[in-house]
Amino acid sequence: MYSFEDKYRRLKQELLIGILLVVGVFLIGTFWYRFVEQWTWLDAAYMTTITLTTVGFGEIQPLDERSRLFTMGLILTGVITIGYIVNRVTEAIIQGYFQDGLRTRQEKRLIEKLTDHYILCGYGRTARHVALEFEAEKIPFIVIELQSEQVEAAKQKGYIAIQGDATLDALLIQAKIEQAVCLVSALPSDAENLYTVLSAKTLNPKIRAIARASTEEAVQKLQRAGADAVVSPYITGGRRLAAAALRPQVMDFVDGILTGTDRAFYMEEFLLDPDVCPCVGQPLRDARLRLQTGALVLAIRRADGHLIAGPTGDTILMAGDLLICMGTAEQLRTLNRLLGPIRPSSLRMPKH
Repeated sequence: MYSFEDKYRRLKQELLIGILLVVGVFLIGTFWYRFVEQWTWLDAAYMTTITLTTVGFGEIQPLDERSRLFTMGLILTGVITIGYIVNRVTEAIIQGYFQDGLRTRQEKRLIEKLTDHYILCGYGRTARHVALEFEAEKIPFIVIELQSEQVEAAKQKGYIAIQGDATLDALLIQAKIEQAVCLVSALPSDAENLYTVLSAKTLNPKIRAIARASTEEAVQKLQRAGADAVVSPYITGGRRLAAAALRPQVMDFVDGILTGTDRAFYMEEFLLDPDVCPCVGQPLRDARLRLQTGALVLAIRRADGHLIAGPTGDTILMAGDLLICMGTAEQLRTLNRLLGPIRPSSLRMPKH
């Protein structure tokens, strides 16, 4: 199936061919009347124009039998050529090529403005839920999808989407991977996700790459390829089913603070930068984050990857620590201001 770009390119080529044919027929007619009939250039051009447009003004000067036969052929050729152009333009209007072309140019301008955005590779059943969460969190993102039907479905939702193979470097570059902060690969096969992660990490080693995997072996391979996180719908789904059966209230609480737009509490992460954060080097008790903001520090991940769950008041806040906090939208915004601000673009909670 041809993509919109292929159809649009074909239409432009056909219109160009039609215009060149009209110009060629016009020049042939003009040269005939100028050199065969020995008319002036103006008379020759005028005679050709009224002949091609079939306005029926008649002959400027008397024509012999040979020139009348030529004029008849010129009329027939002009009608066919102009009719061809009119047909192409009508098809373009009916099928919306011009409107789609304008929309495509607008999308290109939006892509050019993207920075610190997310790239979502694929728009299948899993990726659609990812897109919904990104939309709820007000995260700028772009979709890369091979199937034209899926691309159109993404555009109908108002998402920026480009059609192509996400495993190709050219498509990732088109999606401005150099300026992206995260890539989520939710393509149908593990091999495609593996190639996408490899390409993404090659083009932007700093990007956070998250991939979907179907098997435990694929999880290991994607991790070796550089994926920062790998999610298996089957493994994760099984664990969540078990958790929902054994600890239903816990699952309801966790789901309520992680997803959706109508939340009372949120979870957010804050990276401590020693250049802007006044709390670095202090015990958590002395930082008084809970007292000043009301937000709760649930865990701290050290720069070396060590995770401190449920930190105590004696836990020292260090440069490069990642604080995982929970609170209301206003509490987390206050915490963000207190810590620097560290990540002003990361807080996507709705304003009340």
